Amino acid sequence: MSEIENMKEYCLNCKNKPCQTGCPLSNDVPNFINANSMEDAIEILYNTTILSSICGRICPHGKQCQGKCTRNLTNKKPVSIGEVEAAIGDYALENNIPIPMEIDEKLINKKVAVVGGGPSGLVCSSFLARKGIKVTIYDKHEKLGGLLRYGIPDFRLPKEIVDKTIEKIVEQGIEVRTNQELNKDFTITELSDKYDAVVLAIGANIHSKAHIENEGSSNVYGANEMLESGNYPDFKGKKVAVLGGGNVAMDAARTIIRKNAKEVYIIYRRSEEQMPAEKEEIALAKEDGIKFLFLNNIISVEKERIKCIRTKLVEKEGESRPVPINIEGSEYDIPMDIVVLATGSQTDKNALENIELDDRGYIKIDENRKAILTNGSKSNIFAAGDVSGDKATVAFAARGGKDAAEEIIKYLK
Repeated sequence: MSEIENMKEYCLNCKNKPCQTGCPLSNDVPNFINANSMEDAIEILYNTTILSSICGRICPHGKQCQGKCTRNLTNKKPVSIGEVEAAIGDYALENNIPIPMEIDEKLINKKVAVVGGGPSGLVCSSFLARKGIKVTIYDKHEKLGGLLRYGIPDFRLPKEIVDKTIEKIVEQGIEVRTNQELNKDFTITELSDKYDAVVLAIGANIHSKAHIENEGSSNVYGANEMLESGNYPDFKGKKVAVLGGGNVAMDAARTIIRKNAKEVYIIYRRSEEQMPAEKEEIALAKEDGIKFLFLNNIISVEKERIKCIRTKLVEKEGESRPVPINIEGSEYDIPMDIVVLATGSQTDKNALENIELDDRGYIKIDENRKAILTNGSKSNIFAAGDVSGDKATVAFAARGGKDAAEEIIKYLK
């Protein structure tokens, strides 16, 4: 009996579908697990997602769908929703099951430009194209995929899966223009004048400052930029510290250890229980030999060492979780060759001409996901994914793309 058949028997097929509420895309989990055939299952999934092979592999299922599974209440393992979704998505790719088209005669002459070919841009483009809208994707890289291709390491997400998924999306009649960089090869204003609507889905992949002494030193790198560019310093035989506790920190550390670093440390100022990274990713990092320093922080970087300080967690009014504070007098040095910052990301503010940003640096959007322009003029510009402040996971970026598509369809009608 296949794993999917096992999960059909194990799934309680709950009427209230708590697993669906835990999914950012609202995938109809019980129905795709209990579908009569793989073809029926992918048809159900295509209603909400076109990234099944990808999300089934990399989503933080324990914090989303599987975390809501009713089986958790009986102290049993949750249904392996991610594995089932990935298997169904792979079947669709291997058997070339097309994304269904739902042509709307009112939209077939409309044109939309999507800036950014990452998960939010791809999903937005797909849901627009299925209505018959003429979609053009502009992307600065040689190939589409965004962080799926240039951020997530191969050992987590095979590029063959990314290629096949993108091929299926583009087959919907989407035009692709790669090696096209915003404000270098075109501007937002030019696209706004040329197209009926524009979607900004450029992500937020510039590392946030860690506010540590000598942060600008030559031996300090941003994890986001490093993973995206694929340009790595020489890690061979080096001791490397990765500062941060999310999945980017895990990806960076696991990539660096594969570059023959001597030792790799993940330094996190909170406890392990508070790490935002998926538990499975933390466990895999430990299996790879990554060392963890919890309740620690870097306060200074020198040429061949770092100065750390121990932290403790305290309750503060107005905060939803304990806050780490430095323990006075607990500073100490560690020999270290390279520091990699994985302390969050932000948007490329220089690329967003005449677009109003919120106090966090993301595109300010209205209730319809329209970008707010600084000059106050009427906008046909929408935003999706990390650049608009959506939660920084592939599933939430995809949800942002789908939401933007729905708003654009209403706008164009």
